[in-house]
Amino acid sequence: MKTSIDSSKLNYINEKLSLANNAHAKTHPGESEERQPVHTVYGGAHLFKSNTAVRIGELSRKGFKEFAPNSEVFRSALGMTCSSEIASKVYDRVEKKLVDEALEDFRIDFEDGFGSRPDEEEDATALKAAAEVAKGMSDGTLPPYLGIRVKTLSEEHKHRGIRTMDLFLTTLSELTGGKLPDNFCVVLPKITATEQVTAMVDCFDAIEANSAIEAGSLRMELMVETPETILGPDGQCPMLAFVEAGRGRVRGAHFGTYDFTACMNITAKYQAMNHGTCDFAKNFMKVSLAGTGVWLSDGATNVMPVGPHKGDLSEDQKRENEEVVHDAWKLSYGHIRHSLTNGFYQGWDLHPVQIPVRYGALYSFFLEGLEETQARLKQFMEAAAKATLTGAIFDDAATGQGLLNYFLRGLNCGAIELEDVLITGLTLEEIRTRSFAKILKMRTGA
Repeated sequence: MKTSIDSSKLNYINEKLSLANNAHAKTHPGESEERQPVHTVYGGAHLFKSNTAVRIGELSRKGFKEFAPNSEVFRSALGMTCSSEIASKVYDRVEKKLVDEALEDFRIDFEDGFGSRPDEEEDATALKAAAEVAKGMSDGTLPPYLGIRVKTLSEEHKHRGIRTMDLFLTTLSELTGGKLPDNFCVVLPKITATEQVTAMVDCFDAIEANSAIEAGSLRMELMVETPETILGPDGQCPMLAFVEAGRGRVRGAHFGTYDFTACMNITAKYQAMNHGTCDFAKNFMKVSLAGTGVWLSDGATNVMPVGPHKGDLSEDQKRENEEVVHDAWKLSYGHIRHSLTNGFYQGWDLHPVQIPVRYGALYSFFLEGLEETQARLKQFMEAAAKATLTGAIFDDAATGQGLLNYFLRGLNCGAIELEDVLITGLTLEEIRTRSFAKILKMRTGA
């Protein structure tokens, strides 16, 4: 067969393509295989104790049983539209989750949750927090994921942010022999320049070099809460550049609802996770970081589920408390479902009694579509197998990946169980690939 491109030109073209393709593969390795937490709870550093996770779990269970004594009350309070059967299953799984592992991820907050305090006080708090973390490690009372949030590395706060991080990590290293808590990270807030990410990594390098902390073990998460994280001075979105500046240390990117909306001149009444301006910014996050393996997290609902009455209550006061809590739950549930619909499977919780809503929203989201998605994926796999066996081209891999993503995310958050996935005809080995294309290759031997 006659062709027009000679071999030397073809080799040149292929070499250039290989350079570009390999560079893309390096920055876009695909979704992380690690378990992503479904929420992050922020709490002021001055309040943190080694048993904070235990206490948060106790309070979440207490609030759950007090304000949702059964599945029908829970369904009504959240505004679930699912059947009573699914609501009952959701309720049972939420109750079990709150007993087994209510809190997944916690941030010891030296920023908004701590505020501006004298340097001596913040120094002392950093040392005390490190000691409490070391005690929690020894006692086994820390949550599965833990981290600290320091102040921004702006010109005004850079010295304070770096000093707090250094004091905390150096003290923790001395107390633990260089060991870090499982899944530990440092959160960098209010980013306005790539150099702030670079500076954080440089600090990590220096701390690891001068302590017993293993080189390369410190990880970071980025806050997306300023206009500069969406569009840089060159008119491009800098988020991928932030990740690259992190030199392999960036684990996640968290959207800061209230700082971002404040920057956009949105008044307090309308600052909410589902505001159009927030969706605009989060779409940039999705597009910029898709395929990089960086976890994405939405923000929080700032209306707390706290009743106005305390102490020995009358029946009227109990009812009023319940109404206030249920209204807050319904608002939070709507926000979380909005996040889930838009592909954000992690968010912030700010109060222990918000946590039952987190799991209620997640579990109802996945269980409502379980049977339909099981049937679709099973049928889809059969059609794909038939096409490949007959030599036909099966070109709808994107739909297959979308169906597979449903199960991967449902498994990750505990809404569905492995048996729910195996019903589709997938094997455990296939599920672990996390890729519909790879599954097809495995089945055809290609």
